[in-house]
Amino acid sequence: MNNTDRLVPKVYIVGAGPGDPELLTVKAYKLLARADVILYADSLVPKQMLQDVRPDAEIIRTANKTLEEIVPLMIDRVRGGCSVVRLHSGDPSLYGAVYEQIQLLAEAEIDFEIVPGISAFQDAAAKLKVELTVPGLVQTIILTRMSGKATGVPPREELSSLASHGASLCLYLSARHVQEAQQKLMEYYSPQIPVAICYRLGWPDEQIWVVPLEKMAIMTEEKNLVRTTLYLISPALEKVEKVRRSGLYNPKHTHLFRKFNTPGGKISALPQRERQDES
Repeated sequence: MNNTDRLVPKVYIVGAGPGDPELLTVKAYKLLARADVILYADSLVPKQMLQDVRPDAEIIRTANKTLEEIVPLMIDRVRGGCSVVRLHSGDPSLYGAVYEQIQLLAEAEIDFEIVPGISAFQDAAAKLKVELTVPGLVQTIILTRMSGKATGVPPREELSSLASHGASLCLYLSARHVQEAQQKLMEYYSPQIPVAICYRLGWPDEQIWVVPLEKMAIMTEEKNLVRTTLYLISPALEKVEKVRRSGLYNPKHTHLFRKFNTPGGKISALPQRERQDES
């Protein structure tokens, strides 16, 4: 590797996506292929994500390490002139414990960059072949979790409160509390609304089951799911007879980039007031 191929010595906090190497962003792939040091959460990121790294790259597993061990390692390597990729599952903005790492790096005056990744809920929707924001049916996506031993949920974000919106709800890190979660969800969702139970999305042993909400806990316990499980509860998973079509590509809907037919049959530019609104 010549000097022009070397990365700037700093920490690159990279989203690995759900686990499929082909779902890495191009930027993430290039950083992994060039990094001097890679610290990865091996309990959440499959080793296959590292198949194209440099043979001489230093690989450090972090599942058995604490924050007090991980951050000094990154600081030491950067100060030694190395580029460091901190590889997280999914997207760093979601449940990645990235906040405290950022704070400590900033205090140590270590430069860092964050590279987004595909989240499990996006991979789940793709595998289920659904859109989670269907016109006239549901237009909101909620990403949340149950309170756990390591991370509490603020009272204002309690699951029953969020379920009251009837939105597409993506429930992370909650398999150990599935009985309680199901009970809270059924306060507002129909017992028959479909729930996608998604296990180890993107991994070689990925599995997805779609069951009625009332059977969410039973299926979870039958399959012995305790981690790396995402629940997707949404009206978008139901079979709907007729849903209002989006106006975006409707011939009756005009916007800045699409002209319309005037009563006389001539094509005309949009009025100024319509040019300002593309929605």
